[in-house]
Amino acid sequence: MDEDFNITYITLSGHVQVETYRCLYFIVIFILYVFIICSNSTIVYIIWIHQNLHQPMYIFIAALLINSVLLSTVIYPKLLIDFLSEKQIISYPACLLQYFMSYSLGGSEMLLLLAMAYDRYVSICKPLQYPTIMKKTVVCVFLALAWLLPACEFVATLTMSINRKLCSFTLENIFCNNSIYKLHCVSSKSISVYGVFLLLNIIYLPMFFILFTYAKIFQITFRQSKEVRNKAAETCLPHLLVLMNFSLLGTFDIIIVRLESNIPQIARVIMSLQLVLYHPLLNTIIYGLKMKEISKHLNKLFC
Repeated sequence: MDEDFNITYITLSGHVQVETYRCLYFIVIFILYVFIICSNSTIVYIIWIHQNLHQPMYIFIAALLINSVLLSTVIYPKLLIDFLSEKQIISYPACLLQYFMSYSLGGSEMLLLLAMAYDRYVSICKPLQYPTIMKKTVVCVFLALAWLLPACEFVATLTMSINRKLCSFTLENIFCNNSIYKLHCVSSKSISVYGVFLLLNIIYLPMFFILFTYAKIFQITFRQSKEVRNKAAETCLPHLLVLMNFSLLGTFDIIIVRLESNIPQIARVIMSLQLVLYHPLLNTIIYGLKMKEISKHLNKLFC
């Protein structure tokens, strides 16, 4: 607690031997952050400049990649500062803001995947109605809802937490996640209940709808020609891979808070970084190499 300015600081104690390896950590994370920005931005640029990619599916992919860059930007700059600092601390309001931004953008990721699943369903199962259903206005509404809805829902947790009394000032992590509730003197039943509502509303309901949508797509295409089945697999499998990856990493993030005391510190750091490290990198690999049209334009750009 800084008495002069009445600011509460939280110590981030999840760093492993940062005094010994601070330069190595800084170089590795900086290279990864630059690579995430450049690779995601390159695919977004390709979608932007080529008219044949101005379709709902590619617009949603661009939005997903932008979301990955924003999520990385919430975490990586603070990590880089901490590696070069003597003390790894963050003010409590800034910690809440980082928590809010990371989970809000995580929710946006799931809703963007939901929009992509619906787009693929209409495209494959209702091809004649596709131009009238997936109009530009509808795409804009989907994008607005994907970014605004999670933000509005997570604002409630922010307002419930900001004035709560703290009895602990050490967070056993390298950035602020939902383990910040362990800092409170008294656990709040309302926050816990609302957290379950957010989990169902932002993660599990969209996931159920996405899986149901792709099941319907594969059920319909199974009865059609091999060419149609191949086209469905080509466009749907990358989205399913991203969904599975994001869902597993999101589940790790929830589990790690529950089992925090039973997990070695180095394993806790690796699991915490998965969502902001592997996922943005995997997105570029899946959409850059597995999506035929994007891969073709990437080859033209670099070769």
